[in-house]
Amino acid sequence: MAVSCYNLICNCYNPFYSTTNDVTKLCRARTRANSLYRKPSYYDFRKHRFGAVLVAIGMEETVKEEVKEENHRKFRWNEICHQNMTNQQKQAISNLPFRMAKRCKALMRQIICFSAEKGNIYELLGAWVKIMKPCRADWLAVIKELKTLEHPLYLEVAEYALLEESFEANLRDYTKIIHGYGKDNRLEDAENVLTIIKERDFICDQVILTAMLDMYSKAGHLDKSKEYFEEIKLLGEPVDKRSYGSMIMAYIRAGMPEQGEILLQEMDAQEITAGSEIYKALLRAYSMAGKAEGAQRIFDAIQLAAIPPDDKVCGLVINAYGMARQSQKARIAFENMRRAGIGPTDKCIALVLVAYEKENKLNESLEFLIELERDGILVGEEASVVMARWFRKLGVVEEVELILRDFAIS
Repeated sequence: MAVSCYNLICNCYNPFYSTTNDVTKLCRARTRANSLYRKPSYYDFRKHRFGAVLVAIGMEETVKEEVKEENHRKFRWNEICHQNMTNQQKQAISNLPFRMAKRCKALMRQIICFSAEKGNIYELLGAWVKIMKPCRADWLAVIKELKTLEHPLYLEVAEYALLEESFEANLRDYTKIIHGYGKDNRLEDAENVLTIIKERDFICDQVILTAMLDMYSKAGHLDKSKEYFEEIKLLGEPVDKRSYGSMIMAYIRAGMPEQGEILLQEMDAQEITAGSEIYKALLRAYSMAGKAEGAQRIFDAIQLAAIPPDDKVCGLVINAYGMARQSQKARIAFENMRRAGIGPTDKCIALVLVAYEKENKLNESLEFLIELERDGILVGEEASVVMARWFRKLGVVEEVELILRDFAIS
């Protein structure tokens, strides 16, 4: 009677499970102590995608036994033979940090010599966790080294680590994954990570929202960039330099430098100094669009920000005036550059000549060249190409050659 009741209770609480779910599978696991059937979980990583991994995060079951499909063979941990390595693999292994823990080096050797024929990377990592029992410091050492090596499996290893209790993932770990996705333009995967962050009750701070903003800014998605920028403002904290910079670059990429300039002025009002790359990006945007007044405003702002202008910055101002068909102001900008002690490069000389060419001011361009000659400034290849092209259009190549010879003799 007692035995019958015992078996009945076992069947009620531990039924036979059989499902065809692509992510988890339930199976029988017989223990040494008794014949009860337990309910383990199986993480299916066949797709090699973080999305499949994330589905398993919310599961509460404990893995009791690895389950493999008939066509999925289990990864076997075998030490890599030195004879089977390529010279490149040997070199990479020899360059591993001397102080790296042995268990970390063991995994690095496997990853460096990994191939699809051995299974998949998630099976390898699972075997490493089971055998080596790594701690957070071990995970970080491996991930850091893979990132340094720019290894193609860097993101996959980092993704897997987020699911491991031994990794003790925090919010900054997720931020790094989002940055990695942003670099590869994997926008949907980054959004999935953000969803998981919220589901795990992490507070999305300005750092992680800026990572999302920066990702969409670089991808050229203005609307999503504005959405995350507004979400950052709703945090009630001062918007930092990086958030402003990412939003300004989003406006620049969208062909709206005026909106970016408004944010730059907003930063200035809050005494937040933008990086020189932001100023130069705005100046370049105005210059390429031929918006001379905007280019001059940014050039003045560069000087007020105590950023020393170089020949490239001055060249952008000259180009802006040339694009706007204001050759006289382009010439003045060139002269101001010389007075500031910035050497006139051949590129800047060519830009002034292009400005004259757009307005068909041949006499002024020749006077400009003669003045440079008197000051001992030689015209280089780029400026010569501009003049040669212009002369060919006018059909006066031979006449100009005679004039230049006479000038040279005199």
